[in-house]
Amino acid sequence: MTTMVEGAGVELAVHEHGPPHGPPVLLVHGLASDAQAWSGVAAELAAAGLRVIAHDRRGYGRSGAPAPYTGTTVSEQAADALAVLDALGVDAALVSGDGFGALVALDLALRFPARVTALVCVDPPLFLLVADAAQTLAAERQALEDALREGGPAAAVAVWLGDDGAADPGRLTRAQAAATACFADYAGLATLAVTRRELRAVTVPAHVVTGPDAPGPVVEAADALAALLPAARREAGGTLDGAVRALMAA
Repeated sequence: MTTMVEGAGVELAVHEHGPPHGPPVLLVHGLASDAQAWSGVAAELAAAGLRVIAHDRRGYGRSGAPAPYTGTTVSEQAADALAVLDALGVDAALVSGDGFGALVALDLALRFPARVTALVCVDPPLFLLVADAAQTLAAERQALEDALREGGPAAAVAVWLGDDGAADPGRLTRAQAAATACFADYAGLATLAVTRRELRAVTVPAHVVTGPDAPGPVVEAADALAALLPAARREAGGTLDGAVRALMAA
């Protein structure tokens, strides 16, 4: 079921799966993605009796965005996510995010702990915890700028998605249609200002997951994050749905 709700100043498309009174799980997608990318995971979790909530973040899918839309922040995206929970009457949920969405999920746990029952962070780009990430990030930025200059926004989005775009052409097409949102996200990746002390105060059960193709700086960030969160389990080569199931079964 898809409904439109008022986010933090924009209209957001919210997609629900599973029984309406099941334990709620909020899925927050990453950069160059959308709620549709969660469809397989959402179906599996819904079949397990969970109420799965996934929204198109601002600028993606059917969700609106301000004009002009040149940048966002993690806190702005967290405000949208809270607005989704409020609109659906959900007091607290297991919050799971991928990439940029992992930062949003973490921000919710940091600032609104009463709204988060458990936390899943998949491939978290929390590079402030990685001392030597600057060189890798500079090379990434240069590759994106080169692609943008030579082939325009669609080419830059394709470079960002890499093999994921080839594996899922539908996702690539949808992401290229939402290129403005992709660039806004990229500008917002570094906006989560958090200290190690604040991370040590996040006491909800958490799983920090990296996929098999996660780049080195992301793996290092995940290792560091899991070491700081008091109730975290680190999973290398894991999956989001597996982490959600494990937390729900605990």
